[in-house]
Amino acid sequence: MTRMNRRSLLKTGAATFAASSLGAPLIAQDRSLKIGSYGGYFENSFKEHVYPAFTEATGIAIESVTQPNSTDWLVTMQQATAAGSVPADLSLYARDTLIKASRIGGLLQPLDLSAMPATSNLDPYFVFEGNEGPLGVGAMSWFTAMVINPNEVDAPESWADFWDSSLYESSLGLSRNYNSQFLDIVAATFFEGEATFATQDGIVALIEKAAEIKPNVALWWSAESQMEQSMKNGDVIGGQYYLDVANLMMADGFPIQPLFPKEGNPQDYGSWCLSSLSDKSAEAAEFINYSSDPATQALMSRMIGTAPLVDKSLTDLSDEEFTFVSGTPSIKPAYEAYLDNETFIKETWDKMLAGA
Repeated sequence: MTRMNRRSLLKTGAATFAASSLGAPLIAQDRSLKIGSYGGYFENSFKEHVYPAFTEATGIAIESVTQPNSTDWLVTMQQATAAGSVPADLSLYARDTLIKASRIGGLLQPLDLSAMPATSNLDPYFVFEGNEGPLGVGAMSWFTAMVINPNEVDAPESWADFWDSSLYESSLGLSRNYNSQFLDIVAATFFEGEATFATQDGIVALIEKAAEIKPNVALWWSAESQMEQSMKNGDVIGGQYYLDVANLMMADGFPIQPLFPKEGNPQDYGSWCLSSLSDKSAEAAEFINYSSDPATQALMSRMIGTAPLVDKSLTDLSDEEFTFVSGTPSIKPAYEAYLDNETFIKETWDKMLAGA
């Protein structure tokens, strides 16, 4: 999510949000909520466009807390919980970090979905169930997409086309990180999707299939800027890249086009989670309910550049606005497999890249 501060987004005015659709503001009270979110542009956009509208609609004041990436924030919250403090009532957790927090136990407070009726707008996949009950509700999402240089090649129908050396020899840019969701793309394209990660034999089969694309890869990128520059220079003519950044580059006239092939693109997302020590469960429920409203989801898409977690038909997003941040179908990463088999996957992947 650090790439959120790269977004210049659609150059539209702030979306008009009808607070009345969420009910009349409560009588003024000293009600407040501390909300953690990734810093920089992302947090500033929430402070400018989301929190004020929520406060106007509910009377609940928001204190914004800058949190780092989810993994570091989990450590912070573990230490704070042990010390009996609450750095933030609500925090953003990526799904893999949410799984870790659930397994650790005692860090998150179950959420009362009956107090958040708007969460029914979300696909059940975005409501994370722990042993104690619902521990996270999806806030927003983002995609990694297939990209091509449309001046060089026709739009592929499938990720499988990238394995065709007659079209893509030494011309692709793919992420070199073992958990960058390329293996999820391989699983969705050639195997049985997430289920393929269930065994070490399945993982080996995925990585062996990934190895077959090596002659077509000109760049295994580890930094976003490497892929950006290679697409601009024409050093690569296809690969995987962030949907939002690719759309910005395309809007600026660079030779790049993001696509949703028939298998889809990997979709990642963040969830709102409530500290186990917070006494603000009622306020948190109101904010999560507000966040889940289609109007708020559309507002975040316009002003922050995140993909909505509700069906497009429930929002007033135009086709152009929606395709800037989202698309269908989506590939759901094998989060638990990456956690359970982290060492094996990483070592096997690194050996493949090294040619061993």
